[in-house]
Amino acid sequence: MDKNSKVYVAGHRGMVGSAIIRKLHASGIKNVIVRSSAELDLRNQQDVSNFFAAEKPDYVFLAAAKVGGIHANNTYRAEFIYDNLMIEANVIHSAYLSGVKKLLFLGSSCIYPKLATQPLNEASLLTGTLEYTNEPYAIAKIAGIKLCENYRLQYGCDFISVMPTNLYGPNDNYDLNNSHVLPALLRKFITAKLQNEPFVEIWGTGSPRREFLHVDDLAEACMFLMSSYSEKELINIGTGEDITILDLAYLIKGIVGYDGEIKTNPQMPDGTPRKLMDVTKVNKLGWKANIPLEEGIRNVYNEVKDRF
Repeated sequence: MDKNSKVYVAGHRGMVGSAIIRKLHASGIKNVIVRSSAELDLRNQQDVSNFFAAEKPDYVFLAAAKVGGIHANNTYRAEFIYDNLMIEANVIHSAYLSGVKKLLFLGSSCIYPKLATQPLNEASLLTGTLEYTNEPYAIAKIAGIKLCENYRLQYGCDFISVMPTNLYGPNDNYDLNNSHVLPALLRKFITAKLQNEPFVEIWGTGSPRREFLHVDDLAEACMFLMSSYSEKELINIGTGEDITILDLAYLIKGIVGYDGEIKTNPQMPDGTPRKLMDVTKVNKLGWKANIPLEEGIRNVYNEVKDRF
C-alpha cells in the first residue's frame, strides 16, 4: 500500500476496524472508504456487489463480523453462522470480481480444535472437534479462511487470512450479555467498586488459560502483513503468553482498586481449557506484540472508568 491507495475497511465502527483506521491514518493513508451497517448491509449480496463495482477499492481489510462471548455465541447460534458466512462470502467474492489488489481477512483463535496441542499452530486447523459453545462462529470463520485460500488457488487472488488471539482495547463491547471475558470483567469490577459490592462473580472455575492482545498491536500487525505476507496459509497473531481467567480477574481487581472478594461459579461454562497462539511464524517475519497486558488494561480502564 502507498499513501494514494484506496482502502476499504469493513467493520470500521468495531474495535478492530477502528484500530486499523487509526493506524492507516497515522501512516498517511487518507483515502479510506467506510460504510456503516445501515448504509451497507454486508449480508446482502447485491448491495455488496454494487458497492465494490462503484468504489473499486485497491485494498480491503475484512474486519466486519458478528462477534460475542460464550453466552452470545451459544445463544445466537444461527445468527452467528449465517451472518458471518454471508458477510465474508459477499465481500470476498466482490473483491475478486472488482479486481482488489489484496484482501486481509480477520478470523479468530476459536477456529482451532478444542483440545488441539498448545500453543496453537496454524497446522492444527481441521485436526479435531471444535468447542461446542462457539462452533457456529468458528465454522463460519474457517469458511472464510478457505474462501481466501481457494480464491487464491483458482483465481490468483492475493487474499490472506490472519488469526488474532483474544483482543481488548478502545471501542470494545462491554455489554455483559454478549461481551468477551476481559471487558466483561473490567465492567464487573468497576461497577462493584462504585456500588461497594462485597464480591465479584466470574463464570466457570477460573482455570482456563487465555491470551490477550491489545487491538492496537493487532492493527500494527495487519498493516505489516498487508505489505509483507502473501501466502495461502493462515497466520496467527498474538503475544505468545497466556494467563488464567482467575489471575486475570485478580489483575483487573488490582488495576481498578476493588477491595471485595472474587468468587467463581463452576455451574457456568468454562469454554476451551486453553487457547495460546503459536506466533513463531509472524515473529520470524519481523513482527512482535509491544503492549504488555497490565499496561494495556490500565490504559483501557482509564478510558472507560467513568462510563458505567
